[in-house]
Amino acid sequence: MKTFKNILDFQKEFSTEEKCREYLEQQRWNGTPACPFCGSINVHRFPNGKIFKCREKGCRSKFSVTVGTIYENTKVPLTKWFLATYILSVHSKGISSLQLANWLGVTQKTAWFLNHRIREMLTANAPELLEGIVEVDETYVGGSESNKHQSKRIIRGGVGKKAMVIGAVQRNGSVKAKVIPKTDKHNINETLSEFVAPNSIMVTDEHHAYNQVHLNYTHKKVNHRDKEYVRSEDIKVHTNTIEGFWSLLKRQIDGIHHSVSPKHLQRYCNEASFRYNNKKSLQDERFANALANCTGRLTYSELTKNEEK
Repeated sequence: MKTFKNILDFQKEFSTEEKCREYLEQQRWNGTPACPFCGSINVHRFPNGKIFKCREKGCRSKFSVTVGTIYENTKVPLTKWFLATYILSVHSKGISSLQLANWLGVTQKTAWFLNHRIREMLTANAPELLEGIVEVDETYVGGSESNKHQSKRIIRGGVGKKAMVIGAVQRNGSVKAKVIPKTDKHNINETLSEFVAPNSIMVTDEHHAYNQVHLNYTHKKVNHRDKEYVRSEDIKVHTNTIEGFWSLLKRQIDGIHHSVSPKHLQRYCNEASFRYNNKKSLQDERFANALANCTGRLTYSELTKNEEK
């Protein structure tokens, strides 16, 4: 693995397209090129070093290391892609598309597209279930109500047009967060089955939507309505850890991006979760972990389809 401790080391390590391609080949194929169409390693590399051809009779496809990844058909150099990935994966609160555009020398529209495609890379694929002691909580994400027109302010029960997110964090472990349409028993139970291993100890507040979690978990509640925030039993009963994660997420959104579309909110949650789950990793490890998920594509038309105005 390449090692670097700061952005100057990083830029020196990935100063050319060739260096970036070599690193991507190593990360994606472990040094043995494989056809992205049929999976065969019986491939030929052309003299320019960039293009390969599958030798299998039923395939014969030509490809490069970027085919089948978020970099496919991109006009942005890999040097800029890599730098953007590095910044987004190691920066404490992320970076706005406007600031990224200035740093990379691209348009704000291009930087916005890069940001979202990299956030797609930061999504954990088939992550392990949380276990042990797991804190669960929900939050609402949206702009400050004082800055909104009256027609867009919170209505009926304090939810209104804000997006709802449920999160779970394993004590001394990883966090998961998911945008849900409604904080009811159905959405809560369905999400928790995706997040948390059965028979774990689950700590929540007194929200009625958690009334059935005792069927699959050892359920402990902390009653915030009675101003109870921590209770000592055989374990410490509190939701302070997941509430700390909500603070990080909201500082990222409010401080850097100011507002986000509900359509894209899940990617911002994934970005915040990636940083939290890799907070003990070195910078080169974070970058490698992000790049490991580069397979798959997210087109501009998919990003902007039915975009809310």
